[in-house]
Amino acid sequence: MTEAKIIDGKAYAAQLRRSIATQVDHLQDDHRITPGLAVVLMGEDPASQIYVRNKAKQTVETGMKSFEHRLPADTDEDVLLTLVRGLNDNPEVHGILVQLPLPPQIRADAVIDTIDPAKDVDGFHVVNSGRLATGGAATALVPCTPQGCLLMIKDQIGDLTGKRAMVLGRSNIVGKPVAALLLGEHCTVTIAHSRTLDLAGECRRADILVAAVGRPKMVKGDWIKEGATVIDVGINRIEIDDGEGGTKNKLVGDVDFEAACEVAGAITPVPGGVGPMTIACLLRNTVIAACRQNGIEVPEP
Repeated sequence: MTEAKIIDGKAYAAQLRRSIATQVDHLQDDHRITPGLAVVLMGEDPASQIYVRNKAKQTVETGMKSFEHRLPADTDEDVLLTLVRGLNDNPEVHGILVQLPLPPQIRADAVIDTIDPAKDVDGFHVVNSGRLATGGAATALVPCTPQGCLLMIKDQIGDLTGKRAMVLGRSNIVGKPVAALLLGEHCTVTIAHSRTLDLAGECRRADILVAAVGRPKMVKGDWIKEGATVIDVGINRIEIDDGEGGTKNKLVGDVDFEAACEVAGAITPVPGGVGPMTIACLLRNTVIAACRQNGIEVPEP
């Protein structure tokens, strides 16, 4: 038995960003268009601040325009919605992202519904999610993490026709969109959740296993079919012994990585797997949005 191939999300994301930078150059040279991404952040959440900073940095590095809007945590919903409407009307802004989670006085659904679907680079608007769910991925803006998962799966396997896929988790952000994308690739798809009977047995049937449940090391090695491709979307912070009588934090996925490596054919690590692809796919969505808004053919990734 050979150890699983580790799918290097950092390397794949770097490759995708290089491709995006080339596409941006062509848009500037051939059409005098520079894609622009606007990110709105409310409050001082440290994780969100780091994430937004990384988005802005990578946006600029690929040659695009970055527009940042930071609002106090106690900002009224009407103020945020007015800002979003202004970004909808700004021709320099091709993509809009409002960083989640939002403070309690803000209705996330109201914010998402206000974003122009053509600029909804998160892919959360009901128009985009509806297109994806009804087989219209080619005309939707697809959520970034699911899009990154699919790109890595196809890079690893190639043609997915007829493959049996298991998606653990039924969220609107990851689980359902991943399932829709895999259906679009002609996989036989099962979505499992907390009430699925014989969850381990269901997982063992899968050629492709996508874990997105937010429970550390939930998926054990004996849940995985030999040779399966495993995409671990989970990012969980746990405490471990630091070897000096104390504890330290460690990031782990939803899959027991060490045990899975002995069975799987390929697997994404945590960190360094799906995470880097999410921002890269956000940049890709911004290029796609800029092309569609200007009647330009969308380039392949």
